[in-house]
Amino acid sequence: MRHTVRLSLLASMMVLSASAADDLAGMFNEGKVSGQFREFSISREVDDTRPAANNDYTRRANAVGGYIKYETSAWSGVSLGAAAYGTFGLFLGDRTNVNDVDPTLLGRDNKNDVYLGEGYLQYKNGNTAFKAGRQKLDTPMAGSDDARMLPNLFEAYVLSNTDVKDTTLIAAHVTRFAQGTFGRAYTNGVLSATSGYSLVDSRNQTGDFTDMGKYAIGQNTDGVSAVAAIYSGIPGLKLQVWDYYAHDILNAIYAEANYGWSYASGVAPYVSAQWINERDVGSNSVAAVKKVESDFIAAKLGVKVASFDVSVAASHNTKDSDADNGTHGGTISPWGGMPAYTQGMVTRHQFMAGTDALKVAASYDWKTFGINLNTGVYYTEFDMDKLNGYSTNYAWTAKESGFDIIFNPQTFKNLQLRLRANYADDFYQSSTGSVSWDEYRFIANYNF
Repeated sequence: MRHTVRLSLLASMMVLSASAADDLAGMFNEGKVSGQFREFSISREVDDTRPAANNDYTRRANAVGGYIKYETSAWSGVSLGAAAYGTFGLFLGDRTNVNDVDPTLLGRDNKNDVYLGEGYLQYKNGNTAFKAGRQKLDTPMAGSDDARMLPNLFEAYVLSNTDVKDTTLIAAHVTRFAQGTFGRAYTNGVLSATSGYSLVDSRNQTGDFTDMGKYAIGQNTDGVSAVAAIYSGIPGLKLQVWDYYAHDILNAIYAEANYGWSYASGVAPYVSAQWINERDVGSNSVAAVKKVESDFIAAKLGVKVASFDVSVAASHNTKDSDADNGTHGGTISPWGGMPAYTQGMVTRHQFMAGTDALKVAASYDWKTFGINLNTGVYYTEFDMDKLNGYSTNYAWTAKESGFDIIFNPQTFKNLQLRLRANYADDFYQSSTGSVSWDEYRFIANYNF
């Protein structure tokens, strides 16, 4: 029934478009269909040494899906768009077995799913643009986090303007959040909230456009209002500042500076810095966010030499021993925002209270050999404080390493093949045991 209702809504939009007045005919006749077909396979070999756990097991999943989108051309600056998203599992066996089937490729209850993920009106006039409705957002603290089959989506009203030279100004109000499939990796609590998702159990909210507060903390709020300024008027320099006011939850400020330059020898260094400041606002009855007080700082230094790119990044998150601070000073990001330089492919412990993190990465672009291939490796380390909130009053060091291979065949335009792996060492640890794994992913994306 859920699929029928959502597909019927998309079909109704198309019918309404086709029956528009004659003076709007060109708006729809010149519209475009686009989309992405995705195949995703994942396999995780888990080593769980906790006494009550199932010890060693392998969790797998295969799925196909993606999205198909229709967008009209502009008429007097106005255009409309709609997109259906879907995921369909393949060769899964018993979908109810949580140790056999990876949930991050599938919809609620590990079922197939189809829904209207985008449905918006857009208006452009000169240097001003306005977009209202269901849409995809990619901002530092609220984003699509398209790490598995389907991305996070939003119901929002976004106004942007570029009248000021080299500057983009943005004002937005976001009312609802539709979790993508990656959010199903988390249940609730500090691990989830510091990794980009909800403090409450949201495993079965994939594709549902839920009130921003209801999704984040289990209570309805007036959404999230945001303003931003992005400046790039100095060669090699980009500055951005965002302020997110999550009504009755918190105010988050994100600031970032990136600067890169090059020498005649072809050596191109770059440096970056970021800061996230969070403080509680308004009123709610959720203990974990009644007091929010955190600061996250990070820096990154890298250099590009010919086809090589090597970088090192470090970060620190504050901590707070006050019992009223439910996250003990951790940085929460419940709407898919994950901008940290030190995050791993899976391990995102850098936002937990008191964590010091380090990441080293290197990549090589093989285009000089006439191949559309990019290969990369990385290593991350997270020095966890006992106030981290994930493992009660226990400090340890979590590690993750991995590789990423991206190939775009020259003979098959718009196709991307990707092989990724991550090796998590002590993702979780306590006095009674730990959780580690080896994970492999194969992804094929075809854009049209």
